[in-house]
Amino acid sequence: MEEKEEKFVKKIDELLKYAAAYGASDLHITANNPPIIRVNGELKKIPGPPLKKEDTKEIIYSILNKEQIEALERKREIDFSYTWGEATEGMRLEYVSKDRIRARVNVFLDMNGIGAAFRIIPARIRTLEELPAPPIVAELVRKKRGLILVTGPTGCGKSTTLASMIDLLDREKALRIITIEDPIEYVFKGRNCLISQREIGVHSRSFSSALRACLREDPDVILVGEMRDLETISLALTAAETGHLVLSTLHTNNVAETVDRVIDVFPAEQQNFIRHIFANVILGIISQILVPRKEGGRAAAMEILVGSPAIKNLIRENKSYQIPSLVQTGNELGMQTLDQSLIKLYQQGIITRETLLEYCIDEKFVRSVLSGTF
Repeated sequence: MEEKEEKFVKKIDELLKYAAAYGASDLHITANNPPIIRVNGELKKIPGPPLKKEDTKEIIYSILNKEQIEALERKREIDFSYTWGEATEGMRLEYVSKDRIRARVNVFLDMNGIGAAFRIIPARIRTLEELPAPPIVAELVRKKRGLILVTGPTGCGKSTTLASMIDLLDREKALRIITIEDPIEYVFKGRNCLISQREIGVHSRSFSSALRACLREDPDVILVGEMRDLETISLALTAAETGHLVLSTLHTNNVAETVDRVIDVFPAEQQNFIRHIFANVILGIISQILVPRKEGGRAAAMEILVGSPAIKNLIRENKSYQIPSLVQTGNELGMQTLDQSLIKLYQQGIITRETLLEYCIDEKFVRSVLSGTF
């Protein structure tokens, strides 16, 4: 049995190294299909025969410990991180490191049996300039207290943006940083900062309990992997209100929707009170998507709200429907809409005109800017 498990662990490592060599963001293992990787947003099959149901189970179970197997059989799905061997020659630059390389893993059951999705975590954390992120993002994360939210759909690079923010602080300041993640993704080096990384299910039972304990651990900066429920959102607002810098994510598609999501999670009788707290603590909201680069790879297009006095007043007065117009005209403060971000990427030669028109929200506006009539 040990020889068989070793063979399948080797198989996983080979597949992940193959994925890293091609710059893939994800690896998928499911029964009745060959292994599949996602490169620049597109799925590509790894050459070879489809995996049988029993082989898929043995491959995936080979990297699970006893507790994870019990949790999978009880919950029918689990999340964890997996670390495999040293980076080797031929891998993309972002995966090359003396440290081992990590993947975020979700194991699940479907009608064909057991499957797994591996999100590959690059060893090298990109700088904000490499994403690319506008200068206002670095300005926001250098603030001493308040709340910064990074939002967008699954797979849009939220974790990468947060990691770049933490890495900036680690290079520039000496702070106490605590991250609460499910699971831990990027591993920070702690150059100048004292960084503790806690994983839900391993180091704490929930985001809310970890966040509550975190407030007694002398943090300057708190990263909450995701604000999933009312209690976590409430504690995050409290942490920001009591003098900490809090970074977190939400699955929302734009900045105005993010404001509404935070407020609407609370009971109706509390919402007016929460609007005032949220308005007081919000530093900025970054809502992003990933778009194909002209030269390969993907770039982050970011809609950015800055917590200006005018924005804070709209939040307090429950007028989030007016936020998009303020964002569009708030360029001097560093604000920008998604379309304005895409136009900048096009003007900088990072994306093509076709990509700009494919991903923009208001094509009429974009075409008017391109033609010089706006």
